[in-house]
Amino acid sequence: METEPWGFESEHSFLNGVILVETTLTPRQLLRATQKIERALGRKKKSLTSHPIPEQSSPTRSLSPLTPREYHDRPIDIDILLYDDLELDEPDLKIPHPLMHQRDFVMIPLQELTK
Repeated sequence: METEPWGFESEHSFLNGVILVETTLTPRQLLRATQKIERALGRKKKSLTSHPIPEQSSPTRSLSPLTPREYHDRPIDIDILLYDDLELDEPDLKIPHPLMHQRDFVMIPLQELTK
């Protein structure tokens, strides 16, 4: 699914997808594995701050100047949305993903996956 940027303005579109995987990795191990893939594909280190909640009224959903994490163009971004029925709330790992319900580019493919 190709979409406009979420949380910032850019001239680039994003290609989004959702996959279901079966793994023996713990959530922490899975996070490290996805970060390794991101780095291998050119991603700079992610911020460890929490995700902000952009304003819903803005078409580009701009973030306030006080937002702890700025969004920007990047070659890849892999998020762990869900992990069975597990709930985690750590500074760098939140499951379920705290903003997934606000993102059609996440929810539409996720709903199709669970049909």
